[in-house]
Amino acid sequence: MEYSHEVKNMCPVAIGANHGPAPIPQEGKWDKVTQIDQINGLTHGVGGCAPQQGACKLTLNVKNGIIQEALVETLGCSGMTHSAAMAAEILPGKTILEALNTDLVCDAINVAMRELFLQIVYGRSQTAFSEGGLPIGAGLEDLGKGLRSQVGTTFSTLEKGPRYLELAEGYVNRLALDENNEIIGYEFVHLGKMMAAIKKGTPADEALKNATGTYGRFDSAVKYIDPREE
Repeated sequence: MEYSHEVKNMCPVAIGANHGPAPIPQEGKWDKVTQIDQINGLTHGVGGCAPQQGACKLTLNVKNGIIQEALVETLGCSGMTHSAAMAAEILPGKTILEALNTDLVCDAINVAMRELFLQIVYGRSQTAFSEGGLPIGAGLEDLGKGLRSQVGTTFSTLEKGPRYLELAEGYVNRLALDENNEIIGYEFVHLGKMMAAIKKGTPADEALKNATGTYGRFDSAVKYIDPREE
């Protein structure tokens, strides 16, 4: 260790205060964390790239400081989907400190990793007060049946008004309008359920019918429109 001339000439003074770090909540316990391998929890981080063109939601399940599970969801940038594929291969097996200092290919994913790191080391994880945390694979529960991200896509102009294109229930087929041309419901296709049925051998037409549902006062509409064509 190299010391400056000024420090070398100082007389020693004892450091009396040594009460350690504040405890943080982790999987139902209060831990004083001093090492990366003491970090546990499942949580999320959200990040955007420099031009704000795309965004990433990153979910990690960390056990004893090691990333055991990664869910990478991206939006708004075609290149980011390929970055997500690479990040999914890069993340598991690394400590969260390694992952923080690893190029995860896309700025948005890197920023999401930073935000997630801050949450988990400060004890702000989703599983902070869940005894034992969550099992590996719990991240998939965010996707629901059919394992598709929860996506909301709507478009609107002052001239022509709003169009719902995809919402939590699925791909929007038709919008239901009342006598004032206001949206009162919609018909949707749950693409995850439809594809699962098709893969099991159900004819496509039947799978489409079974995966189609409605929301709101769809049956009371005066008019129905295709939000992509009309």
